[in-house]
Amino acid sequence: TLIAVISLMLLTAAAAAAAPPTFNKDIAPILYQNCAMCHRPNEVAPFSLLTYQDASKRAKLIATVTERRYMPPWKAEPGYGHFANERRLTDEQIRLIKEWAEAGAPEGDTTKPEAPTFTSGWLGGKPDQVLTAADKFTLPADGPDQFRCFVLPLGFDHITYVNGVEFRPDNRRIVHHALVFTDNTGAGRRLAAGSKDNGYSCFGGPGIPAFGLIGGWVPGSLPQPGIDDYARLIPSGADIVVQIHYHPSGKPEVDQSSLGLKFSGPPTDGHTAAVIVAPNIDIPAGDAHYVVNGQIVLPRSVEVIGIAPHAHYLCKDMKVTAHLPDGSTIPLIWIKDWDFNWQGNYSYKKPIALPKGTKIDLEYTYDNSAANPRNPSRPPVSVSFGEQSTDEMAVAFIVVALPTPADANDFERQLIIQYLEAFLYVGSRVENLPPEIPRQQRDLIAQVFRAFDRNGNGLLDADERDGLLALIGTMLGLAR
Repeated sequence: TLIAVISLMLLTAAAAAAAPPTFNKDIAPILYQNCAMCHRPNEVAPFSLLTYQDASKRAKLIATVTERRYMPPWKAEPGYGHFANERRLTDEQIRLIKEWAEAGAPEGDTTKPEAPTFTSGWLGGKPDQVLTAADKFTLPADGPDQFRCFVLPLGFDHITYVNGVEFRPDNRRIVHHALVFTDNTGAGRRLAAGSKDNGYSCFGGPGIPAFGLIGGWVPGSLPQPGIDDYARLIPSGADIVVQIHYHPSGKPEVDQSSLGLKFSGPPTDGHTAAVIVAPNIDIPAGDAHYVVNGQIVLPRSVEVIGIAPHAHYLCKDMKVTAHLPDGSTIPLIWIKDWDFNWQGNYSYKKPIALPKGTKIDLEYTYDNSAANPRNPSRPPVSVSFGEQSTDEMAVAFIVVALPTPADANDFERQLIIQYLEAFLYVGSRVENLPPEIPRQQRDLIAQVFRAFDRNGNGLLDADERDGLLALIGTMLGLAR
């Protein structure tokens, strides 16, 4: 009868609704889309998740780390910047994984999902030039993570333009992430002098001007298509410096990673980085809520295309916010649970237009108490600004686009004056010139600073300070 048919349909639907999620139907698509890029053979994750056998024996672990949002590693809070390639599970996906684990991790029907395939070799196509570290770097089986900078000489005696950068890790089991810089100051060469791999330890930063940041890599990232409009100028005689974060795998490992470059003609648009730093860090031992602030004011209108916050082990919360001249605000990023081991570069889905006069500020909060499991000092000690693992930093790299390369150059020079003004007006000493200023200009400014410091105490009074700023502005081609 009709009633019997309807009843059967309702019972069937109820049974289907009550059926637990299965690996083949529900869980595999989540893992393949969000986890397999790292959790596959010969990658940085400690185990693979490509098969039912791989995942089912770790079902409870997967449910726990996803419910806590520890995995997949995506630190940016939703609603505070809209980023490309977000690795953030939905609440529904987390619920499915939990229910699957609680049901005993059933496999489901015999129709197995097709595991993803991954391209080997250069993902962005054959590069015009390949640079490789001078020698293999050896990483011990255990111990702390290591940061190593490798100087890769280009050997060009002319200006070059690069519109494509692809980092290719040699040993994916230990390469956590990488940042790529240009260096026309020779600082990297000096730091690497005498080393077999033409490298040097660089925990806190690369030791070269941050304006030279041209690319980066984290597991799962894909090279961006080359855009001639945004090609980066590489000065004659410049080197490439690659900072690599290594994570021990439990056995001795070696790595000799490479970098592929694609060249182009001169760009029509400008592309550079603004650096926000809060250098006045002095965290008392035991202080569980120490807040620092830093800011820049945009000297001209820009489009923000990416952001990379940076701190060390004590930081727990970081916010970067744009305050526009009309009084409105735009959140650029908020990370509530900063983890030094999961830092990265965040690219916006769409560029964020910010007008001249916008104030961009950072607010970072630190926990220097014994209750902080990431505190490298036991017992806690007072901590100041610095590049060692027991020091702290408060930095945000803001990648911006401008109408022309000339605009980008002017923007950089105007920011240098701004950094110097902030430094001078808080009465800092010459040996503590802000790290955002490139080395060559730091040395020149230090010489001029000492010339204006008539009593030799390392400080400038108001008249001396204004005279120095006017002279530096003239040297940089900026009227004051």
